[in-house]
Amino acid sequence: MKATRSVVISMRLPEVTGTRLKRLASARGWTNSDASARLVEEGLRRSEFAFIDFRDSSVGRQAYLQGSSLAVWEVVLLIRAYNGGISAVATHLRWPNSKVQAAANYAAAFPQEIEEALSENANVGLENLKRPLPQAEEYTARAKSKA
Repeated sequence: MKATRSVVISMRLPEVTGTRLKRLASARGWTNSDASARLVEEGLRRSEFAFIDFRDSSVGRQAYLQGSSLAVWEVVLLIRAYNGGISAVATHLRWPNSKVQAAANYAAAFPQEIEEALSENANVGLENLKRPLPQAEEYTARAKSKA
C-alpha cells in the first residue's frame, strides 16, 4: 500500500492490544503509527471487498482470495488469459463466479497495486529465480507421443 496524504486520528486501545500492536510493529520494523495505519487500511479493504484477505509474501503484504493460495494479481492474470471471462476462470478454479468477480472488483479499485505485482511477476526470469533457488532448471514439456 502506497503512502498518501494522511490525517491524524487519535484512538484508545486496550492495554493488551497496544502491547500486541507494538510487538507487531517491532517485528516488522515498522513504527507503531505505520503498523496501525496498515492494519486499519487492510481492515477497511476487507470490509469493502468480499473474499479479500491480506498475507505476507516474499514481496511483502498482498491481497489474497480467502480460502485459497492465490493472490488477487494471480487471479487477474487468469482473467486476462481467459480474455476477461469471469465464468471461465471460475470454472478453471472451481470457484463460484462471485469469488472471481471479487478479485476483479478489488483490482479495479486498486489498479496500481495489481499492475505493479503483475509487472514484477513478468520480470521474473530463470536467472532471477536461480538466485534464491540455485537448483532451478528450465523445463520444457514435450508433446504427447501417439501410441
